[in-house]
Amino acid sequence: MSSIVTFLGKGGTGRTINAIATAKKLATEGKKVLLMGQDSSPAWGMALGVTPPTEPQEIGANFAVMQLNSAILLENSWEEVKQLEAQYLRSPILKQVYGQELGILPGMDRALALNAIREYYQSKQYDVIIYDGTGGIDTLRMLGMPEILSWYFRRFRDIFTESDIVKTLSPFVQPVTSAVLNTSWSANDITGNTDNPATQMLEEAKTALSKGDVFAYLVTTSDPIAVATAKYLWGSAQQVGLGVGGVLLNQGTSTDTINAEFAPLKVTSLPKYDDGNWQPLIDALPSMVNGVDLPKATEFVMAERKVKVFLPGFDKKDVKLTQYGPEITIEAGDQRRNITLPPAWRGSSVTGAKFQNGYLEVTVG
Repeated sequence: MSSIVTFLGKGGTGRTINAIATAKKLATEGKKVLLMGQDSSPAWGMALGVTPPTEPQEIGANFAVMQLNSAILLENSWEEVKQLEAQYLRSPILKQVYGQELGILPGMDRALALNAIREYYQSKQYDVIIYDGTGGIDTLRMLGMPEILSWYFRRFRDIFTESDIVKTLSPFVQPVTSAVLNTSWSANDITGNTDNPATQMLEEAKTALSKGDVFAYLVTTSDPIAVATAKYLWGSAQQVGLGVGGVLLNQGTSTDTINAEFAPLKVTSLPKYDDGNWQPLIDALPSMVNGVDLPKATEFVMAERKVKVFLPGFDKKDVKLTQYGPEITIEAGDQRRNITLPPAWRGSSVTGAKFQNGYLEVTVG
């Protein structure tokens, strides 16, 4: 199975250089690597030393690169949408709208990039996919999109199903869809179908995150602002279920202070990249795939009826906890996470919570 690796950190700390060096390192170790870049400016290609294409192209043994072009990705995705419409409707209405006409709306870049990563991950053509994105909250929102969309679908489907409007209109859904759309859908097909391609896609993406096939490395310098940013992104990554495997300290030597800031993660000091000479940087990089130990973001201690949530980089004042039925919502920084309680705890309420040593411990009565 493929692994997906990305890098988080403040701009200017060397994320892109580390992504390229990691791709080169893993390729020389015999792993088939695809390096995907989100930056559409010439800067990414200049750092790479080639003009990156919009489809995977090998530039070395076991080493392929591509640049994510949102306009082209939208065209390809639009064709898939039209195929799905033709599959489910006998009179498709989108066939005369072409992908080349469509503009990129805010937020589309992340969704299109995530879909492209998903497709190459599921193709099993590569052992490792390295995603060089923005390295900030945008990247985390992208990787957390399947979990959040899945929650919206579940939550609003249940509300929609229980509404008086749906109960009243249910007998008319099938004849109306037959007359207007030339297909035969029931109310259950619309509100209760969990086997559709969109739902399956979301579940597959959530599984990849929970299995640890997708993880990140923090990139920082010894600058206090860069360190604080990396710690904030570490905690935010936990909020979307993204594991973090370690810290890459660029152009500096790790100290007891920095090690303590990121404990229990290992901090690896990296030399300054000398233009064109990749080897010193490659040699200093840690093993990025095999045996990476990822601290668990969430742990259920059944015997003590506790939920332990790892939130490094945050203080007690940054964390807010609420409960809605069988789910608890944890807000930390600019992220919210919904955690479904185990079936044995359903119907129980939160009776206590404390935050210490980077962990939020929630007791369910």
